[in-house]
Amino acid sequence: MTNKVLQLVIGLLPILMVLGNSMLIPILPSIEADLHLNSSWSGFILSSFTIPAALVIPFVGMLSDRYGRKRLIIVSLWIMILGSVLCVVSGEVNGNVRLFMIGRGLQGVGAAGTTPLAMALIGDIFQGQERSRMLGSLEVFNGIGKVVAPITGATLAILVHWNHSFWVFPLLCVVILIGLRETIETRHHNPNKKAHYSIFITKWRLLFPLYTMGGIGLFLLFGILFFLSYHIENTFHIDGFFKGFTFIFPLGAMTISSYWCGGRLKTDEELGWTYMKCGLLMMSVPLGFLIFFSSLGFLMFFITVSFGGLGLMLPVINAFITGSVSEHERGLIVSIYGAVRFGGVALGPIAYSLWKDNMVEMYSITFAFSLINLLLFMFLAKRRKGVYSPEIQ
Repeated sequence: MTNKVLQLVIGLLPILMVLGNSMLIPILPSIEADLHLNSSWSGFILSSFTIPAALVIPFVGMLSDRYGRKRLIIVSLWIMILGSVLCVVSGEVNGNVRLFMIGRGLQGVGAAGTTPLAMALIGDIFQGQERSRMLGSLEVFNGIGKVVAPITGATLAILVHWNHSFWVFPLLCVVILIGLRETIETRHHNPNKKAHYSIFITKWRLLFPLYTMGGIGLFLLFGILFFLSYHIENTFHIDGFFKGFTFIFPLGAMTISSYWCGGRLKTDEELGWTYMKCGLLMMSVPLGFLIFFSSLGFLMFFITVSFGGLGLMLPVINAFITGSVSEHERGLIVSIYGAVRFGGVALGPIAYSLWKDNMVEMYSITFAFSLINLLLFMFLAKRRKGVYSPEIQ
């Protein structure tokens, strides 16, 4: 099998995680109606997936250091399949809410072994320029998933009953399982339990700022996308396909810049710092302009530039975190990063739902968060030489 096939198999893992919530958004009204729930349950339907995933991700990473990435990914995919089948069955037995929520929880537990372990797996298998390119492609697949997921959900809402939409997950899981069997050999890991503790002591000046920067980036991304969805629907009464079309611009910019950055990062650490600095400036400056220029046209332009900057940042952060530790500690270290990112994804829409009524204040808070990332970068840039040596290898 070629690296292209392996790239596709690993790339499907983040798409599976993105589908877990984003695909459901268009079919939430059908689920609520059939299960006799009011609209306040929408948040619970989504959080029943995100909360278990966020809680389980670090444990999955630690277990993968002991038992191997491939084994944990396979177990996670089978848990995802079981949870999806329960969601399908719940729609056939008089709308069993309890069964549905158990199924969603199991889906979340299964999702914990997707994106973070995909990142760790890339770090294990690839070296040098190929590792950087593959980590960049992982963000590309992530962006593609964010664009495709709502369209998939809206299409399935028209074609099938809501519970049969969940067959998408087992189908995708089976494809990944077959791909893993054909492309990746099972590898045995023998971690030193003290290594995880010592790596945080020696690398915290690198890991903590990078974790925070990635989490803030995803927090702002999903928070602003939530506000954009609310704003264009309630202010301009744009819904359906045309509302979905507006997301293509910021998400497309992020996807393209991630692909571009991943292909050029190679093994040059200084180039990585340069890309991160440019990405942070591209992200922060437009968010500052939004305080003063907030019409829909300016909003679309500024967030497109801003998320293009985020697309430059994420592959570098991925490469620095993945390359800063050895294979035997990588699962836990990368999974904690995944949990932080997932926390940003979950908290962004909640925070922006509280801030959305005062747009000037909301944009000011958004800009303040982007400045935190700039300060963290300055902390890293000032202390990186002689303190740690992240190895992009």
